[in-house]
This record gives sequence, structure tokens and C-alpha cells, in this order.
Amino acid sequence: YYTFFLIILDKRVENWPLMQSPLPTLAISVLYLLFICLGPKWMENREPLQLRSLLIGYNFGMVILNFFIFKELFWAARAAGYSYICQTVDYSEDVNEVRIASALWWYYVSKGIEYLDTVFFILRKKFNQVSFLHVYHHCTMFTLWWIGIKWVAGGQSFFGAHMNALIHVVMYLYYGLAACGPQFQKYLWWKRYLTILQLIQFHVTIGHTALSLYIDCPFPKWMHWALIVYAITFIILFANFYYQTYRQPKKEETKGGKVAMNGVVANGVCKLESKPFVENGRKKKKGKAKKE
Repeated sequence: YYTFFLIILDKRVENWPLMQSPLPTLAISVLYLLFICLGPKWMENREPLQLRSLLIGYNFGMVILNFFIFKELFWAARAAGYSYICQTVDYSEDVNEVRIASALWWYYVSKGIEYLDTVFFILRKKFNQVSFLHVYHHCTMFTLWWIGIKWVAGGQSFFGAHMNALIHVVMYLYYGLAACGPQFQKYLWWKRYLTILQLIQFHVTIGHTALSLYIDCPFPKWMHWALIVYAITFIILFANFYYQTYRQPKKEETKGGKVAMNGVVANGVCKLESKPFVENGRKKKKGKAKKE
């Protein structure tokens, strides 16, 4: 089977960086997972890094990269006369087809660069941001898109990358503005709509892929079915994230003398009110409480 798949791979990309073998992609992904496991332990007794300037440059750099990918896919697909309903892969050296393959390769590379999202979270000790959804999304996208570029760098593959690159322009614009400082917080009320936009994207992906199967579009059927299953997993995970973040009512409960708010324990930290309190029928002034 491996030999057969090597015969039908896209000859145009076989000598492009990272495309000769799956090993570099797998090695990068394994190093990513190792850093997720070992990074928090390494940072445990260290002060969190601020990285403000680096984060601003990184996020706005990702805005530019994703906009470039979106622009290249849009104009090249338009010039090649691509159909948004059904488009087969053209493995020719046509200038527009090679341009599409190149844009898709950059899209694959961008997913590897996005591993830095997690690295920055860990270096800043934002461990709560490194959720299963976050790791699953990053790790699988980079790994699976190697397969996409290796065998189908064009055709139906352009649709999802085209849509996702535009969403990532908006997403990294949000993160870039957030990194600029608290003075921009009043302009960042639209965070929840990013998640809604991503959920819409996954539903559109399923609809588009199901239509391709229905009309028997000449594109690998196993890729169509795999994409539908993959999109369903994202819908479940992102919907759960949306509910937990924006819809679930805030709860407070006591755990061993500590106040837990939405699962985060406030470790013995409280604020004293300015009002006097009553003890044994007498008012006492605000002051330091004595240990008994």
C-alpha cells in the first residue's frame, strides 16, 4: 500500500521542503508533544515570561501570512476557473495550479508555525490555555495537512484552506490587538464570535464535503469521509468550549476552605469589606484579624 501511494503522489511537490518524507513532520509534532509534557515542569519554579513585543510581532506576522495564503488561493483558483462545488486535482505544471499548490504548502507550514501558540502559553505559564481542544487542533492539522500536500495539493483541498486562512486572519488580529495591552480591551468584545465563526466553518465543511460525495465528485472518497469525521470532532469540541466559556452559569462553591469559581480555586485570597463587623454584640473597626 505504501509503494502504491508513493506512485500516485503529487510529483510537483516531492522535492519541496519537508515533503520528501513524513519523518520531519512527525518529529516536529513529537517534539511539540514532549514540550507540552515537560514544559510546565520546567517552568514550575520560574517566573512567567512576558514576551509582549514577541507576541505582537508573532500575531501580526500570522495575520500577514494567512492573508497571503487566502489571497493566493483566491486569485489563483479564480484564474484557473475553479469550481466551489466540485474540483478535481490537476497535477500539471500549469502556472495557476502550481500557484495553488504553493499556497497550500504555505498553509501546511503555517500549521507548524502555530505550534508556537502553545509554546508561548507555557512560557507565560498560561497552562489553563493548553486544553485538549488546543493540542488536538494544532497537532492534527499540521500532521494531516502533510498528507494533503503530498497527494492532493489542489482541487477540493483549496476550499477548506481558503476558508480557514481567512478565519485565521481575524483570529490572529484579535490576539495581536490583545497583546498590545489593556487599553485595547474595550475593542475586543467580539471574541465569542470567533468561536461561532469557527463552528460555522466546520458545518460548511461538512455540507460542502457531503455535496461532493452526493454528486460523486472525482476526488478521493476516503479523504471526503475522513474530513467529515474530523469536522464532527471539531464541532463537538468547539461547541463544548463555547458552552463552558460563554453559556455555562458561573458557580461558586467551597472546597476545603477555599473558594472555587468556575473550577479555579482562589487560594486563600479574599477582599475585606470596609463595613464594620459585629462580634458578641459589639462593633469592631476594620483591622488585621488575629489568629486564634
